[in-house]
Amino acid sequence: PKIMLSQGFCIFSFLLLFLSAKIVAHLHPASPNKEPGPFQSSKYSYIKLSFKEHGQIEFFRRFSEEITQRRWENMPAGQTIQVNKDPQAGRIRAVGIVGIERKLEAKRKETDKNISEAFEDLSKLMEKAKEMVELSKSIANKIKEKQGDITEDETIRFKSYLLSMGIANPVTRETHGSGTHYHMQLAKQLAGMLQTPLEERGGIMSLTEVYCLVNRARGLELLSPEDLVNACKMLEPLKLPLRLQIFDSGVMVIELQSHNEEEMVASALETVSEKGSLTADEFAKLVGMSVLLAKERLLLAEKMGHLCRDDSVEGLRFYPNLFLTQS
Repeated sequence: PKIMLSQGFCIFSFLLLFLSAKIVAHLHPASPNKEPGPFQSSKYSYIKLSFKEHGQIEFFRRFSEEITQRRWENMPAGQTIQVNKDPQAGRIRAVGIVGIERKLEAKRKETDKNISEAFEDLSKLMEKAKEMVELSKSIANKIKEKQGDITEDETIRFKSYLLSMGIANPVTRETHGSGTHYHMQLAKQLAGMLQTPLEERGGIMSLTEVYCLVNRARGLELLSPEDLVNACKMLEPLKLPLRLQIFDSGVMVIELQSHNEEEMVASALETVSEKGSLTADEFAKLVGMSVLLAKERLLLAEKMGHLCRDDSVEGLRFYPNLFLTQS
């Protein structure tokens, strides 16, 4: 719609187009006594204002008020109109390619700032980790010096604290090279730190549990699964108190050299006989081990002929082998 404002100053056209709203101000010819401006003349008799992100209604209302009141005619010479200093209200919004480039540049600067702050936090974390490693090393040395003055229970407690704090001097490729020598040194360190946890867990742990336990203790010097497997393969050749065992199903475990399979199978047979029948889940809850290891122990007992299975829609259930016990 076209709107004629009072006092014959100009005619406005308020156009709502498909892409953006536009306000067109049609200007009267300049008066003969007009003061010189930036341009002496122009072939256009109107000014077009385009609004891409709304705001045209409020602008049109305020602009119409100013045109109607003609406040510029009543201003003393030398006085200027106060401009709103609010950074949000007075900010010029860039549009087009320039606006996109400015937004991308601002986003890049913000990303660089966030990355810098993140690396500062990581550096502080590494400094703290080094302090904790030094502290654990100091405690380990004190335990060695006062071996006779500290009771066995206190020694075990201190060692559990050290394990939760981390390994004092983890074996790394930077300190021990690569290849066979690295895996041999790593195997020796694994034997030293895993013996107590294995004894607490009945002499056997899955390789997944070992991987989590070792990397938790190593802190920032994480160990890859491949290096862990290669190091575990060196346990038996080095005559260390641990060994790597691979079951028929492909499950790999670390167990003590003193771990006796026949005793474990006899214990599993006794438990199943008492209950009549058990699934791997039920057996795991009774003996306090993971379902994976419980199933492997039952399968081993089945392989040795002490148990038999019932594989149905309800799952795999193990029974005592009556043909063996009643013959």
